[in-house]
Amino acid sequence: MTDRQAPWTEDQVRALAPDASSLAAARKLAGRWRATGAAGTAVWGLCQGSGSKPYQTIVDLAGPAYKCSCPSRKFPCKHALSLLLTWSGGAVPVQDAPADFAAEWLAGRAAKAAAPPKAKAAATPSQATVEQRRARVSAGLTELEVWLTDQIRTGLAQTDRSFAAYEAIAARMVDAQAPGVAATLRRLPAQVVTTEHWPELLLREYARLHLLVLAHRTLDALPEPLQAGIRTHVGYPTQAESVLAEPAVRDRWLVLGMRVSEEERLHTRRTWLRARGSGRWAVLIEHSFGTPNFTGEVPVPGHEVDADLHYYPGAAPLRVQWGTRHGAPESFTTVPSTGGTTIDDALDAYAGALSNDPWLRAWPALLTEVVPVLGEHGWQLVDADGVALPLSAGARPWRLVAVSGGHPVTVTGEWRADGFDPISVFAAGEVTDLETEFPTQAAATPELADLVSVALLGTARRNADSVELAGAVAAAVPQRSGEPAVRLLDTAALQDLYLRGGRLPGSAPKPDAALDDPRRLLPRQAADRLSRLLADKSAFLPEWFAAAAPFDFRLPDVLCVQALTAASDSGLRSPLLRLAGRRGRWLAARNPAWSGLLDSFPVDRAATVETNAGESDSAGTQDIWLFGAPGERKDWLALLRRTDPAAARETLSSAWAKESGPIKAELLALLGDGLNLDDEPLLERALDDRRGDVRRTAAGLLARLPGSAFGQRMAARVSSWVRVDADGTVTVTVPAEVDAEARRDGITDSTDQPKMRWDTPDSTVKTLHQAIAATPLTTWASLVTGSDTATAALTMTLPPRYAKAIVDGWVDATLAQRDTTWARALFAHATPTEQAVLRRRELFTLLDAADRIEHVLDLDAHQLTELHAILPGLDHPWPRQVADHVLRLLGERARTTARQPHATAGVYTDRALLTAAGVHLPVDLATRVTALADTTEDPAWQQAFHRLAHDLTDRATMLEELH
Repeated sequence: MTDRQAPWTEDQVRALAPDASSLAAARKLAGRWRATGAAGTAVWGLCQGSGSKPYQTIVDLAGPAYKCSCPSRKFPCKHALSLLLTWSGGAVPVQDAPADFAAEWLAGRAAKAAAPPKAKAAATPSQATVEQRRARVSAGLTELEVWLTDQIRTGLAQTDRSFAAYEAIAARMVDAQAPGVAATLRRLPAQVVTTEHWPELLLREYARLHLLVLAHRTLDALPEPLQAGIRTHVGYPTQAESVLAEPAVRDRWLVLGMRVSEEERLHTRRTWLRARGSGRWAVLIEHSFGTPNFTGEVPVPGHEVDADLHYYPGAAPLRVQWGTRHGAPESFTTVPSTGGTTIDDALDAYAGALSNDPWLRAWPALLTEVVPVLGEHGWQLVDADGVALPLSAGARPWRLVAVSGGHPVTVTGEWRADGFDPISVFAAGEVTDLETEFPTQAAATPELADLVSVALLGTARRNADSVELAGAVAAAVPQRSGEPAVRLLDTAALQDLYLRGGRLPGSAPKPDAALDDPRRLLPRQAADRLSRLLADKSAFLPEWFAAAAPFDFRLPDVLCVQALTAASDSGLRSPLLRLAGRRGRWLAARNPAWSGLLDSFPVDRAATVETNAGESDSAGTQDIWLFGAPGERKDWLALLRRTDPAAARETLSSAWAKESGPIKAELLALLGDGLNLDDEPLLERALDDRRGDVRRTAAGLLARLPGSAFGQRMAARVSSWVRVDADGTVTVTVPAEVDAEARRDGITDSTDQPKMRWDTPDSTVKTLHQAIAATPLTTWASLVTGSDTATAALTMTLPPRYAKAIVDGWVDATLAQRDTTWARALFAHATPTEQAVLRRRELFTLLDAADRIEHVLDLDAHQLTELHAILPGLDHPWPRQVADHVLRLLGERARTTARQPHATAGVYTDRALLTAAGVHLPVDLATRVTALADTTEDPAWQQAFHRLAHDLTDRATMLEELH
C-alpha cells in the first residue's frame, strides 16, 4: 500500500454529504463502529445496524469512491460519512493492509482503472443536425421577439404577468430548443411578485432577451468567442469532451466560495476558484437531480490545489471543467493580491467582461482590506481610503459584519447590477461562508425611470423619443424607422449596459471597530458542536455550558450571529452573551433586532479590575456601577456580592434612594446570594417602596430569614389565626380584610393577589396561604405537640375549607427556608395541590443525597412515572447507583416487551425516561448500554439502546472537545 493519507478535516467530510439529514444521521452512528482501519488511500470498518449482520463500509480516498452493504441509494451513504467523520477525529487505527472485504473491492477498482479505456462514440453531431437545430432556435426566437414587442407596445401595466403567461412562452422556447431563454422566462414571475421595482426588472430582462435575439440573428458575422457565449445563453449544449479538449490552465487554485441552490429538485453547486499565480477566476458548476449528491473531488473553501482547469469557450470565459489534479488539497492562510483586489479593480474587471459578453449577469471579485458599513445608502463595503461599493439590495450581512467587527477583511463575491453579493470572507487565515445572508431584491435605478415609465404605459400610448439619454447611448441607438417598441427595447438594452459597465464607486466613513477580546478562542470542534446544539435546541446545552464555563472561552466571531439570535431564549441568554463577549455586544448595538439584549450582557471581566477581599474597588470598576448600562450594573453588583457581600449591600443601600425602574427590584434580588440578617434593614426599607415588584421581592427575601422581625410578625399573625386543640383539631379564624401592617408585609387582599394555582372566591383562604408561606417553620413547634414537629403537623385534622392553603403554605415555606426536616416529612406524607409534580420535585431536591438515592432505588419497573418525575431533582450526571438502577429497570422493560410481542406500547411508553437517560447518565456507561442493546431481542428496544449509547458517546466527545 502507499503511504497513509493524513485524515481529512471535518469540513472536508461535511462537504461530501448529499444533504443535511445524511450528515445528521452519520453523527448518530459514532458509537457503532468496530474493526475499523486505514491503510494507504483506503478507510474501512463495520457498522452495527438494526440487523444482526453489520454493514461493511469502505472509502477509497483517491476518488473518493464509496462501497457499503447498506441499501441506501445516497452516495456517500450515512455509514460512509460516519466512517470518514470517525477517521477525521483520529479514532480509526492505521493498519498494514486493508481487511479482506475492503481489499477485494479495492482490487476490483484497481483492475478497472488499469484496463484500457473504451473508445467513445463520436459526440459531434452532423452538420444537418446542427442546421436543423439552429433553424428551430431561430424560429422560436422570432416568436419571442414578437412576444416582447407586444409586451412593450401594450404596456407592462396592462400585460398578463401571471405564471401561466410566462410558462406558455417558456414552453415554446423549450420546443424551439432554447432552454437557456426558457429558464430566464420562468424566473420572471417569481421575481415580479417579490420586488416593488418589477417594471424596471421586466424592462431590463426584456431588453436583454431582445439583444440576444438580434445577436443570434447575425451569429455568423460575430467573432467565434462571442458566438460561443451567445450559444451558451440561448441554451445550445456544450459537450464535456469538447471542453476538456480546450487548452488546460494549470495553477494553484484557491477555493474561495461554494454555494448550493435548488430549483425543481435540480441541485446546483457553484464553486469559485482563483488562481494564486495569475489571479484568474474560474467557476465550477455541478448539477445533481433529486439530492445534492456532488463529487468529492472539489476541495472545500479554504483549501488550494495544483490542478488543470479547462474553460468553456466564450467571450468572457469563466465556467470550467475540472481537469488533472497534481497533488492533494492543502489549506491556505494567505490570499495573494495578484490580478487586482481593490474596488476600482473589481469595477474595471466587470466592465471589461461586460464589454465582451453583454448578457453577463455577474463577475467575481476579491476585495482586500474592506469593512462592511451600514449608512444612509444601505450596506456598503468601504476601503481604507473611504471608497465604497454597495452591497446587494436588501442585504443583511450580519455574518460578514461579525467576522469584520469594524476591522478590514478580505471578501470574495460577485458584482451584479444591483450591487456586490458577498460569498465568503477571509480573516485570520480562515475562509467563512456567507451563504443565505443576502436575499435577492431589485433596487430602482433612477437613470432608467423615464424608459420604465414609457414601457409601463406602452409605446402605443407614449413615444420614447423624448426620453433624455446620455450622449454615448443616444449615438449608439440604431436609427431604425418603424416599430417604436423595438426602438425602446434597443434603447433600454444599451442604457442598461451603459449604466452597469460605467458604474463608479461611492464613498462612506468607516465605523468604530470592536475591541479585541483577550479571552481564549473556543476550539473549532467545540464551536461547530455548539452551533449544531443551538440549531437543534439540544437537551445537551446545559451540560455544554456548565463544562465550558470554567474556561471562559470567547466565541468565534461568526458564531456570534447565531448566539445572539438564540439568546432570545431567556434560558440560554446568560451563557451565550458571556461567550459572545465584546464582539457580541458590538454587534447587538448595531442591529435593532438584538438591541434589547444589551442590558443583559455581563460585565467585561477583561476590563474589570477584580479586587482582593478587603480591598476597595478601583475607580474604573466603580464607573460601571455609576454610569454603566442596567445589565452591566446588575452584573457588577452580582460579582461584588459574591466576593464581598457587605460591600455590595452598602453600595446598594447608599444608592437606593436614587434607583428607579424595573432595575431596582432586580438589584434587590441579588441580595439572595448569601442572604443574611445583616441585609434585613435594607429589605425592611424596601417594603415601603412605591413599586410593587420591589415590595414583593423584599417580602420574598425576608421570608427566607426566619429570625428576622418580618418572620416574627408573620409568626404572630399565624398564631393568632390558627388554634390547635389537644386532640389535634385545627381551628382557623382569618380576618376578611387585613390591616395596613399586614399589607406592608406583602399580604394583599383578594383584588391584589396573584392568580392562585387552586381557585376559590374565598379571600381568607388566599390570605392564610400567604401568611403561612412567609412564617418561620419553627413557629409550629409551639402549636403542635410532638418531638417531630413536621410529622405531627401533617397528622393534624385540618378544616376542609383551609386544608389546601395550609399544606401548600407549608410547602412554600419549606422551599423558601430550605428546611430538610420539613421537606422529608412533606415529601413522604403530603401531596401539594399547587403544581403537584413540580413542587414534589422541588421538595425532593431538598432531601439529603442519600435519602434521594434511597428513594429512587426503592422504585421498580411499575413506578417509572414517579421515577421520571423526580429524576430531575438529582445531581448531574446521575449518581452511579441511580444510573445502574435505571439501566436495570429499562432492561427489564425491554425483556418484558420481548416476551409480549403483540404489545402495542413497548418502548414508546418509556421514551421520556430514555431521553432523560441520554442527557443525564454518566458518559462512561456507553459500552454497557451497547452491550445491553446486543442482548436485547426486541428490535425497537435494541434501536432505542443504540440511540442511548450514541447519546452517551456524543456527550463524551462533546466534553472532550472543550479540552
